[in-house]
Formats: sequence, structure tokens, C-alpha cells
Amino acid sequence: MIQEIVILFITLVLIVASSELFTNGIEWLGQRLNLSEGVVGSVLAAVGTALPETLIPIVALVFYGNQNGAEVGIGAIAGAPFMLSTLTLGLCGLTCLLCTASGRRQPGISLKNAVIKRDLKFFIVAYCLALAASFLPAEPGLRYWRQIVAVVLVLIYPYYLYVSFRHEGEVGVEPEKLYLDRLLNIGSHRLRLILPQIVLGLIGITGGAYIFVHYIQDLAAHIGVPPLLLSLIVTPIATEAPEKINSILWLRAKKDTLAVGNVTGALVFQSCFPVAFGVAFTAWSLDVGTFTTAVVAILSALCYYTLLKMDKLKPVHLLCGMVAYITTISTIIGLGLFKRTIW
Repeated sequence: MIQEIVILFITLVLIVASSELFTNGIEWLGQRLNLSEGVVGSVLAAVGTALPETLIPIVALVFYGNQNGAEVGIGAIAGAPFMLSTLTLGLCGLTCLLCTASGRRQPGISLKNAVIKRDLKFFIVAYCLALAASFLPAEPGLRYWRQIVAVVLVLIYPYYLYVSFRHEGEVGVEPEKLYLDRLLNIGSHRLRLILPQIVLGLIGITGGAYIFVHYIQDLAAHIGVPPLLLSLIVTPIATEAPEKINSILWLRAKKDTLAVGNVTGALVFQSCFPVAFGVAFTAWSLDVGTFTTAVVAILSALCYYTLLKMDKLKPVHLLCGMVAYITTISTIIGLGLFKRTIW
């Protein structure tokens, strides 16, 4: 078991490092294409940092199509939006408060409300649709209803991109130096360096996701924990490290829209592609615990959307997400809700 834990840790380091490589390349791609800060944060950076938790359920279902593989996949699919909308946004609020207390920034949070409201609105609609799909017939002759929902979920994202690019704003500040340029030291940020770095990041993320799924199933079997619960809690904590780290750094640098947009943009991406994959290619029969995390994620996003609409969102409100996360996880574990099916 110790060997499996060590391999899992090394794999997670590989996933996070590859995500950072990918994200850095994506941000430079945004600079080269003269894209706005909102698009870079909510689309480019969000897609890059969302890749680990996106690929892990897909790898679990494609390569480990047994019961454990399905549980790891569904747990990772539901765990990502839940953690993003609660714990990760809570960390954003905590970072704001700590930086304010240390004098690094002024009180409050300065956001382009239209960007964040747009993201939350798309997430709420897509994830509600996904939850409704869990109540549709699962019989072979009637599964086409679920497949239709999956197609709609996938099509929501191109429309989201259309809306995002249509409302572009100012181009963001130049990101950190391209990693390949640091290595080669040729002083260039051309596409001939940016694109290979993005590909290298994708290869590292995909390989790491494959290894991670294999060993998390073995670890779950050793310690007697259901793979669903382990993937629901452990997997998102690790794979969402890029969102957390990037958001913290951006908040310290007073780039609030980039920081929060990175999280809310990932929410939209997660509620479309991985969820659509789960609806189409799994039984998508959610237990009470998994369903609860999905409901909490939607309610959390709805609260933040309402506060933004009233122009009253503050860091302390974001901090409440951490409370929601801890309370929900404690309840699920304490009552054993992950063992009970909805219907």
C-alpha cells in the first residue's frame, strides 16, 4: 500500500506539473491571439487547468470499464464541480481576506461581474440538465433520451464560447515567461514554441491520469474504501490544484477576474464535457451522496450569481463555500449517503 501511495503522489505531481506547462502555453497563446482577460481566464486557463479532472473520469470509464472504474469515473465527474463551487471559491475568499489583512491589497474583490455571472449562469443550466438526466429511463431501448441530453450538454459549450468571445474586453497583462523559452533561452514566444509546450502538457496530463486511475482503484481495495467516495473527495483535491494555485497567485497580484474566472470557467467546462460523457456512457445512476454534492454545487453557484447581480459579492461570501464543502462531506461520510441510491 505504501508503494501505491508513493506512486499516486508522483503521478499527481506529474499531472499538476503538466497542467502548469499546458496553462502557461495556453496563456501565451491568448497573448499571441490578442484575447481579453475574461476569455483567457474563463476559457483558455480554465480549460487547461480543468484537463486533469476531465481526463481522469474518461480514462476510468474507457480503460477500466468495470464497476470500480465506473465508480471512480462518476465520483470524479461529480466531485469536480462540487469542489470548484465550494472549496476552491472558498479559498479565493480566504486569499482575499489574508492578503487584505497583510496589506497586500485593498478590502473587497474587484470583478468584471458580467464575465463571472455569464459563467455561473451557463454552469447552473448545464448541471441542472445533467441532474435531470439521472431520472431518465436507463433501459437499452430508451437510453436515447440520455444520449440526447449528452449531445445538448456538449453543444452548450460552443455557444458559451460564442457568447464569451462576442463580449471580449481588453487584452490581459503578459503572463510569466514561456517555460520552453526558459529552458532554451532563445527569447522567443512564437507559436513554434507555444504549441509544442501545449502538446507536452497534454501528454503528461493524459499519461498521469491513466496511472492515477489504476492505482486509486488498488488503494481503495486495500483500505476498504468505496472507489466512489475516494474519487469524490481525494481526486478533485489533487487534480484541481492548478485552479487553486493559479487563483491564489492571481488574487495576490490583484487580478481578480482572472482568478475567479479561472474557477467559474472550469465549472462550465466540467458541466458540459465530462458530465456529458458520464450521461452517455455510464448508467448515470447517482447515489444520495453524489446527488447531494451536485445540488450543493448548484445552490452555491446560484447564491454567488444572486450576490453578483445585486453587486454585493464579498470575499467573506466566497469563504462560506469552504463551510458548505466541509459540512457536505462530513454529512455524506457520517450518514453513509454514498451507499444509498436515489431510486
